[in-house]
Amino acid sequence: MARSSDTVAREERRTPLVVTVPAWIAPLLVLTGFAFIAFVPVLITLVGALTRARDTVVKAAATILALVYAIPFVIWQTRPDGAPSLSKDIHPGFVALIVTAAAFLLLAIHRVQRR
Repeated sequence: MARSSDTVAREERRTPLVVTVPAWIAPLLVLTGFAFIAFVPVLITLVGALTRARDTVVKAAATILALVYAIPFVIWQTRPDGAPSLSKDIHPGFVALIVTAAAFLLLAIHRVQRR
């Protein structure tokens, strides 16, 4: 059975699941106290968006999420008196920024899929 050109065009615009699923998981991990492990979905989202996503807004949003996550991660790693875990050391403002950046990325993904 042949697919219509509209279906093919929609699938070409669609953001891959390798970007969408980790974009949901990363803020959940940060909010539930697993901020250190959140680097895995953040990294997967960034690499997937830069290599597979076609929309520049999705790529930019994934980059922003990675940068916002990297700031408290680097601070935690470089501080000599840091807490034993990133979740205990991260400032609540950074948690809010990470969740906001992830929400922006998810809205960008949704916008691409709605077009």
